Amino acid sequence: MALADRPARPRLDPWQDVNVEPFVRIEGVTRTYGDVYAVDNVSLEIYRGEFFSLLGSSGCGKTTLLRMLAGFEQPTDGKLFIDGVDVTGVPPYERPVNMMFQSYALFPHMNVEKNVAFGLKQERLPRQEIRDRVAAALDLVKMDAYGRRKPDQLSGGQQQRVALARALVKRPKLLLLDEPLGALDKKLREHTQFELVNIQEKLGITFIMVTHDQEEAMTMSTRMAVMNEGLIVQVGTPAYIYEYPATRFIAEFVGAANVLEGRVLGTEDDLLRIYCEELNAELLIQHNRPMEPGAPVAVSLRPEKVLMTERTDLEPGVNRIHGTVAEIGYLGDISIYHVRTAGGRMVQAQLTNRNRVENPGPTWDQAVTLHWMPANGVVLEA
Repeated sequence: MALADRPARPRLDPWQDVNVEPFVRIEGVTRTYGDVYAVDNVSLEIYRGEFFSLLGSSGCGKTTLLRMLAGFEQPTDGKLFIDGVDVTGVPPYERPVNMMFQSYALFPHMNVEKNVAFGLKQERLPRQEIRDRVAAALDLVKMDAYGRRKPDQLSGGQQQRVALARALVKRPKLLLLDEPLGALDKKLREHTQFELVNIQEKLGITFIMVTHDQEEAMTMSTRMAVMNEGLIVQVGTPAYIYEYPATRFIAEFVGAANVLEGRVLGTEDDLLRIYCEELNAELLIQHNRPMEPGAPVAVSLRPEKVLMTERTDLEPGVNRIHGTVAEIGYLGDISIYHVRTAGGRMVQAQLTNRNRVENPGPTWDQAVTLHWMPANGVVLEA
C-alpha cells in the first residue's frame, strides 16, 4: 500500500497522547487547617484548551484546590505548575491566571465598561488599547450595548456575562471559575452553559470550573475530576465517569443508580454470575476480570438502562426481576418508576414518554418485569 493510501491514525485527545505535556500539573498537593485535611495529597494533570471541572459536594476540597491554583491559598505540601512554571510560591498578581467568582464581585459604582477595564487600567495600558480590548470582550459576551449601565441595572445573567468579560479581557492563560452559574435560574443556567462552552472553544483558553452540579459538569466539561473528603476519586470524560463509575460513591453521586449487592457465584467467559439476596435473583454482569467465588460485590445499574414489560417470556441471558409499581414520578419527557420487588427492595427504572399521557405506560400497583442486558451493569470497586 502506498504511503498516501494508508488510513489516517485516529486523533488522540491530549490526555491520551504521551507526547503532550500537561498545561496544569498538580503534584502531591495537600492543604491542612489544623488537623483537618481540606485537600489530601492530590495529583492531577490538565491539558491546554481543556474545559475541566472539579465536581463534588460542599466541603470536599474543590474550592480550596481552585484557590491554591489562583494563589489565594498556599499548599501545606506539594507543588503547582502552570505552563511548565512552578507557581507554588508565586503571588496571585504574578500568575497567568484570572478568576471568576460566584458572587461576580462587580463594582457597584462603576458602569459595565469601567468594570471590565479595571484590571487593564491597573496595568497602565494605553487608553486606546484598553478601549479596544474592552469593546472586544463585551462583544464576545454579547454585552456591547450595555456598556454605560451600572450592575444594579442588569439581570443576573447579564452580570454573569460582565464578570466573564472582565476575567477574559486580561487574556489569561488559565481561567478559574468558582460555581459561575450558581446564581442563575434553571432555564438561564442551561442556556449559559452552552454559551460558556462556545466562548471557551472560540478562545482556546484553558478553563477550570468548580461545581457541585453534576449536570453542569457533564454538559460543559471535556473531562472532570470527582472529589470527596479532600481526595480525587476518579478522573475522566463525563461519559466515562457516568457509564463506568469506579466506586459506589461516584455511582450514587453522579446521576441516579441502583446499587445491587450480592456474592460472586462464578465466571463464564467475560460474564460474572452473582447471587443478589435482596432480589432473590441470579444476575449476569459483564466484567473482564475474574473474581473469587463467594466474594462480596456491588453492581451499579442506571435507571435508564432498566426496561419494563408485562411479559414474562424473555429470552435467556437477560437479567430479569419481577415486582409491582409502587411510585411514579412524571417529569414531562421521562417518568421515574419505583418498583417494589418480592423481597421489598425498591428498584428504580426510567422510561421515555414517547406517547402522550392519554396512552400512559405501567400504572400504580401493576405487576411488571424489569430486565436489562449484562453489559448494562457495572461492577464497583470497594
